[in-house]
Amino acid sequence: MVVRERGMPENNAYLCSPMSKSILTESPHYLSATLPCGVRVIFERQTTEVAYCGYVIGSGTSSELPEESGMAHFIEHMSFKGTERRDARHINDALEKVGADLNAYTGKEETVYYTAVSREELPRAIDVLTDMVFHSTFPQKEIDKEVEVIADEISSYKDTPSELIFDEFEEMLFKGSPLGRNILGDADRLRSYTTADARRFHDRLYRPGNATFYIYADIDFQRALRLLEKATASLAPAEAEPVTEELPAIEPQVKTVDKGTHMAHVITGARAFGGDDPRRMPLLLLSNILGGPAMNSRLNLLLRERRGLVYTVESYTGIYRHTGMWGIYFGCEPSNVERCRRLIASALERMCTTPLSEAALAAAKRQIRGQFLIGLNDFSSYARGLGRSWAKYGRHRDVSAILRRIEAVTPQELCDVARDIMDPSRLTTLIYR
Repeated sequence: MVVRERGMPENNAYLCSPMSKSILTESPHYLSATLPCGVRVIFERQTTEVAYCGYVIGSGTSSELPEESGMAHFIEHMSFKGTERRDARHINDALEKVGADLNAYTGKEETVYYTAVSREELPRAIDVLTDMVFHSTFPQKEIDKEVEVIADEISSYKDTPSELIFDEFEEMLFKGSPLGRNILGDADRLRSYTTADARRFHDRLYRPGNATFYIYADIDFQRALRLLEKATASLAPAEAEPVTEELPAIEPQVKTVDKGTHMAHVITGARAFGGDDPRRMPLLLLSNILGGPAMNSRLNLLLRERRGLVYTVESYTGIYRHTGMWGIYFGCEPSNVERCRRLIASALERMCTTPLSEAALAAAKRQIRGQFLIGLNDFSSYARGLGRSWAKYGRHRDVSAILRRIEAVTPQELCDVARDIMDPSRLTTLIYR
């Protein structure tokens, strides 16, 4: 994919299109609009025969009330189980019979419904997605069946400690906040949910003002807007009810859980920066240096290649609207846990106190730039990122700006961010043995 300058010019043109009732915003590199019902639309052209599109709903685990554990994910599943116009089979057949992919996932702050279709089938995709997102009926007979599917998903997840540990670690980091809730919820609680419960949650959060539709395709945007206006014509403008976000202070801790596993699983990390914090890019670079996907990451060389202590080690970040997290995960023999922790602590102290040389920093920037550009060739993932960025922050995902920000990071800036987040005295640790 060719990377080009993207972004909104200083003097934006807001105009009522003569071909559409939507309010259109024009930019040299993308187009956006707000439909009469309040749904926001973001479009970027990509010269491909496939159209990537979907809805981003501002409804995730953090939107749940205390008595609604697992409801956001539950609604995602149930949105495939019937609408006022289609039953479950017709929802799946409508797109799959033309070779399209239809899927969805639930996160902490959003639920995303997405598809990839040939360009000529975009009208069908818009109609089906809009129908299932806004007009689901949540029939009780389908609830009774699907809840057992989700219960099996929960059981499978609990049987996979290398995945479960990530959720439990976030529960520790964000204890007392909706962000700390498990996405899948509790099977017994799910079995108590009814059609009325689902409709109550859906009516509160699946509102036009809480929805963004994204399109990444080589199509006429005006035509897409007309299709969206037709599909959403029956929706009354409405904003989602606000959810109070609380983030209580926490004390760093070390927690060990007996899982009876052959291999120990460990995560150590801390709360970090939100999506609007300029320090998130230096943190991303730091995390990649320490434990990114490349075999030459510092921790992979330190723990696996030189000493053979771990099966796997990685450093990762999570970004939310107003906060975030950073962590290091590794799996090893239980007898090696403490040695690995000491070596990691030493590596982190070095990041906090010893600035990278200009040559080392330049190499790290080249590496992450290459990884980022290669990742852009996953068009479906790029399209979802386009939608999430517009939904959460009201901004286009400006690739050139991201690369410029990474290039501008200085050695001292890396040290400062490392001290803010990675000082060993600040870390919370979860160990599965």
